[in-house]
Amino acid sequence: MAYNVQKTDDEWRAELGAEQFAVLREAATERPWTGELLDEERAGVYSCAACDAELFKSGTKFDSGCGWPSFYESVRPEAVTLIEDSSLGMVRTEVRCANCGSHLGHVFPDGFGTPTGDRYCMNSLALDFTAES
Repeated sequence: MAYNVQKTDDEWRAELGAEQFAVLREAATERPWTGELLDEERAGVYSCAACDAELFKSGTKFDSGCGWPSFYESVRPEAVTLIEDSSLGMVRTEVRCANCGSHLGHVFPDGFGTPTGDRYCMNSLALDFTAES
């Protein structure tokens, strides 16, 4: 798939640093309950930490109890790309930034009590947060 933002691994490594590169470009997962955005409650927008594309609005964030920031929908359906992920011996749906292809996390159909029933379980390292002014 061709993305609007395309860089070499060396370029991404230089921009992101080791931890963010592992999550965003190698689909690693940060440890649960460690992400700095987990408890963020201010109004604002969450964007891709690799390319700044807007991904989620604070009004769709909810406490899912899973240990990662969770949202029930993206800012626009075309803001993210959903890809079947059969690693780890199970089938999940990976969520990538549609602008640069960076790994953000996974989406699960267990967002009980949300308007969509979805839980976009995102890595804090994959997101930047901009509070409303």
